[in-house]
Amino acid sequence: MPVLSYRRPGLILRRGGHSATENQVRQFQRDLRRLGYLKKGIDGKFGGGTEKAVMALQHDLLHNLGQSTRNDGDAPVRVLDYNRGRVVDVNGVVDQRLVGCISDMLDDPNFVGLPKADNPREENGHIVEMMKEMPARETPIPFLMAMLKQESGLKHYNEPEKNDEDTYIVVGLDTNASLKHIITSRGYGAGQYTLFHHPPQKEEVEDFMLDVGKNLQKAIWEFKEKFDHFVNGATSGTRADDRIVEFGNGPMRRCKYTANDHRYMRDCKQCMIDAGQSTVREGVTPFYRGSRHKFVPTQYYKSAFYESVPIRKNIECDWPYAARRYNGSGINSYHYQVRVLRNVLRL
Repeated sequence: MPVLSYRRPGLILRRGGHSATENQVRQFQRDLRRLGYLKKGIDGKFGGGTEKAVMALQHDLLHNLGQSTRNDGDAPVRVLDYNRGRVVDVNGVVDQRLVGCISDMLDDPNFVGLPKADNPREENGHIVEMMKEMPARETPIPFLMAMLKQESGLKHYNEPEKNDEDTYIVVGLDTNASLKHIITSRGYGAGQYTLFHHPPQKEEVEDFMLDVGKNLQKAIWEFKEKFDHFVNGATSGTRADDRIVEFGNGPMRRCKYTANDHRYMRDCKQCMIDAGQSTVREGVTPFYRGSRHKFVPTQYYKSAFYESVPIRKNIECDWPYAARRYNGSGINSYHYQVRVLRNVLRL
């Protein structure tokens, strides 16, 4: 059984509480990070992010049956089974009954913890060079780099700031639209490869979490999948409305250069320059000509004003539309697309 410094009779950890020491909160955050509930931050301060992570864990102890909400398989364990009647509410408060559940989860080899790096800066430093050496046969590497800059800051492991010790794998948490403490999916590492079950399987941790190269390859595969099947399809679920309006549903345009040209799917920055740039204005700029929706702030994007945005319809390939579909659909995907195009321009 793991030794937990915050396992003390009567000890309660909560936001604004003063009974726990900084070291006890740090270990607690470290365990939440390892278990996949805290997005980032091992700083000894029980703030809003830690409270939300506690609520996410409490929710799973009450409801998580280990089932995937998509088609990526089930989790190796059911989080609900660790409860055994100890957690009855989602309140963000850590009492010793919840600590007992955490201890059991950490002690179970079937609940595989997330990996961390001894030297995250060094590990992350290899990613850009690795991507530059990748062949541009399946996808344009500059676009992929621009997307991963948006997804993860091109980092596989968290690089802690002052007074922080978080070196775990970068995790993106998608949450319920109305109940933000309910985690609906998690993206892992530089490529933010997404799982719709929790906890991950041992094979998944060993595959695309511990191996950065495999993580990037999964991002390449998913980007190509979006290009091939989610841009000019016959139904709304497989069609990018912006592409249909601007170019119809004709053959996909992979690159304006031929495959034997050294610029093939590599000279993307120059294409962004040649396309010209415009400004996206909040409440004014539509998603595309004729769209009844305009750019406005969202829970993920606090501003809807962007300068120096490459003009999408002037770009002579369909990767901008595939990049948007990589993020899904709806208003957030259009924010994402704008940021990706600007990232390519700034490479």
